[in-house]
Amino acid sequence: MATLLKINSSLFGQHGQSTRLLDRYVSLWSAQHPDGQVLLRDLAAEPVPHLTAERFAAFTTKPEERSAEQRDVAAHSDRLIDELRRADEIALGLPMYNFGIPSTLKAYFDHIARAGETFRYTENGPAGLLTGKKALVFATRGGRYAGTARDTETTYVRDFLAFLGITDLEFVYAEGLAMGDEPRALALTQAESAIDQLGTVARRAA
Repeated sequence: MATLLKINSSLFGQHGQSTRLLDRYVSLWSAQHPDGQVLLRDLAAEPVPHLTAERFAAFTTKPEERSAEQRDVAAHSDRLIDELRRADEIALGLPMYNFGIPSTLKAYFDHIARAGETFRYTENGPAGLLTGKKALVFATRGGRYAGTARDTETTYVRDFLAFLGITDLEFVYAEGLAMGDEPRALALTQAESAIDQLGTVARRAA
C-alpha cells in the first residue's frame, strides 16, 4: 500500500497558501492511489517543541538509562521518525517567514535528525538512512526569491533531506503573493498548473 506523509508547516493552518497547494497535490495523489494511506503531520495544530539541551540529552542517553521524562521525549521523536519510514512519498507545505523556514519546521527537523535512526556516521562522513523516498515541496513566498541568494529555504531543505537520504526532491513555487492581486493570482495559477502536471506525470508512470 502506497503511503504519503503530508507535512503542513504554515502557522495559518488550513488557511495558509502553502497548505492549499499541498492539499491540491494530496487530493490528486489520493485519487491516483485509492488504496493508499495519507499520514498527516500538522505542525500548526501540533507543534513539535523546540530542541533544548534536556530534549537532546534524551536522544543521546542509552534507552535503559533514560528517565521517565526522557523516555517520553524519545518516544515522541520515534513516532515522527516512524511516519517518515512508513512513507513512500513526502509532501511538504513550506511558507517563508522572515527569509527562512517556519521555526516549527526547524523544531520538527531537529527531532527527526538522529544518529543511528535517520542517518549514521561512516568513515566517509554521514550517510542517510531514509533512502528510496520521493519528496515534493510546495513553497510560498510574499516576494520573489527563487534562484537568488536570499532563497535560503531551498538549499537548506534540499541539504537537510539529502542528509537523511532523501535525494529525489522537487519544488513547486508560488512567489510574489504579497505584491498585489494580479501577481498573486498569476503565481497561484502557475503553481496549481505545475501541481496538476505532477499529477499527470504520476498517472502516466502508474
